[in-house]
Amino acid sequence: MEKTYVVIPKNCTGCRTCELACSMVKSKRDEAGALGKPRIHIYPTGPQRYMQMTCLQCVDAACVKACPSKALVLNEETGAVEVDEERCVGCGLCEAACPFGHIRFDRDLGLPLKCDLCGGDPACARFCPYQALEMRP
Repeated sequence: MEKTYVVIPKNCTGCRTCELACSMVKSKRDEAGALGKPRIHIYPTGPQRYMQMTCLQCVDAACVKACPSKALVLNEETGAVEVDEERCVGCGLCEAACPFGHIRFDRDLGLPLKCDLCGGDPACARFCPYQALEMRP
């Protein structure tokens, strides 16, 4: 059964637990054990209001179309657009092509950072204490 990643802004308190969970699960830690950059970001939109910004996993994704090396591919099982790090040439066109600004190019790594839904079980949704992020059937 296919699941859908759902963002529910009205439930977000801005606690940023999702960012921490993402950093812990997805980052490549350095020797000092420092966390990397999350694939989800929380932005204030008003008094005690927040918006979670992460890849929308577009069906007709502009980032996929813009990638000259075909390094962005759809995972048919999870529905997520994933980065094939071996194919990525580090051009950054994916970041420029995303109309929502939800893919970021990490200049240090030479790779795009984008949500891949953690293989269908996103850590951000699993650890959100307010159910502001969910995977629904």
